[in-house]
Amino acid sequence: MKDYGLVSVITPAYNAGELIRKAIQSVINQTYNNWELLITDDCSTDNTKHIIEEYIAKDSRIKYFCLEKNGGAGVARNNSIKEAKGRYIAFLDSDDMWMPHKLETQLRFMQEKDCALSGTSYLTVNEKYEVTGLVVAPKVQTLWQCMCDSKLGFSTCIYDTSKIGKHYMPTLRKRQDWGLELKILRVCKVAYEVKEPLGYYLKGHNSLSKNKFSLIKYNIAVYRKVFNWPYPIAFLFFLFFFFPSYILKRFELRRINR
Repeated sequence: MKDYGLVSVITPAYNAGELIRKAIQSVINQTYNNWELLITDDCSTDNTKHIIEEYIAKDSRIKYFCLEKNGGAGVARNNSIKEAKGRYIAFLDSDDMWMPHKLETQLRFMQEKDCALSGTSYLTVNEKYEVTGLVVAPKVQTLWQCMCDSKLGFSTCIYDTSKIGKHYMPTLRKRQDWGLELKILRVCKVAYEVKEPLGYYLKGHNSLSKNKFSLIKYNIAVYRKVFNWPYPIAFLFFLFFFFPSYILKRFELRRINR
C-alpha cells in the first residue's frame, strides 16, 4: 500500500462514554496504517478517560490530552491540531465512525485531484447505529457554496498541511467546524469530495438543525468571526443566501431518503 504520509486524526471528547469506543475502533480498523489519533478531553465527568486509556495501552498511536477547563469542541480540536505531527489533518467526532477503507480511499483521491481539502458522502445513523439515511456529497464545494451552507460532512474532512499549513477553529461554542471549512476555503478556493459514503454520522436529539434559534445565532457569529463582517451584513447574508440554501438542502435530503 502506498504511504501518503502521516494522518493526524482529531477527535474531541466530552462525556463520550461508550460511544467513543466505536469511533476509536473505526480508526484502528483502517486499511491505511500511518495515522495518529489525538483525543482531547474537554473535562469529561464520566468514564471517557478510562475507556481511552484502555486503547492507549494497546496502541501507541493513540494520544490523550485533557483541557484544564471546559472550552467546547472547538477548543478541544484546536488543542489536538496544535499537537498534531501529520501532513494530513482529519476530523472524527467521538460519536461518529469511519468505514475501514476511508483513509486509504480519500488520500488516494486527494493525490489524484491534487487538492488541499476533501470530504466524502456519508451515512446517517440513529442511537442504535442503524442506518437512517444517505448524504451525497457534491463533486466540488467552493467558498461561495460553503458560505451559503456547507455540504462538507465534518467527520469526513481532511486537509493537507503541506499545501496550506495548519489552520485552527474559530473560538465559538458551535458551528466552529463550519468556520474552519470557510477559513480553509478562503485559501485553497475549492474542496473535492468522494461520492462513495465513507463515514457514519450519528444524528442526536440535540443537533443544531433542531434548534433554529441556535442556527441563526451561531451562523451569524461565524460570518462575523471569519469574514469580520458587521452584524447587519452577516444577518442579511444569512437571511437571503444561507437560509434558502439550507431549506433546499433539507428538501433534497428528504427526497433522497424517502
